[in-house]
Amino acid sequence: MATTTITDGVKISVETQYQPEYSNPANEHFMFAYKIHIENLSDNTVQLMRRHWHIFDSNGTRREVEGEGVVGLQPVIEPGGSHEYISGCNLKTDMGSMKGTYQMVRLMDDMEFEAEIPQFYLIAPFKLN
Repeated sequence: MATTTITDGVKISVETQYQPEYSNPANEHFMFAYKIHIENLSDNTVQLMRRHWHIFDSNGTRREVEGEGVVGLQPVIEPGGSHEYISGCNLKTDMGSMKGTYQMVRLMDDMEFEAEIPQFYLIAPFKLN
């Protein structure tokens, strides 16, 4: 099930998956993968310039991560086009959440705007039993 939001014609959907083969619960290491699908529903070509994440562990720990692009790219997305990538996040607990923003620029007039990344939850499947 994807979590989705739309900001200024940019639709962002997120799906997550626990990665047991890369996790070590005994050492408080829980690895999650997330797939982001960015769709340009606007009439303007946009480029993703930067990302800003807020990462929350269920033990109250909060981290922020900022940087250029996503997985080494600053994708240009044409009207009706999309970009998808997979990345990961490690937590010290078996559940947490992430949310954030992408700094986007509309190429026709260099107008910058922030596209909201919806809050999504990272939960190890055994936590749901």
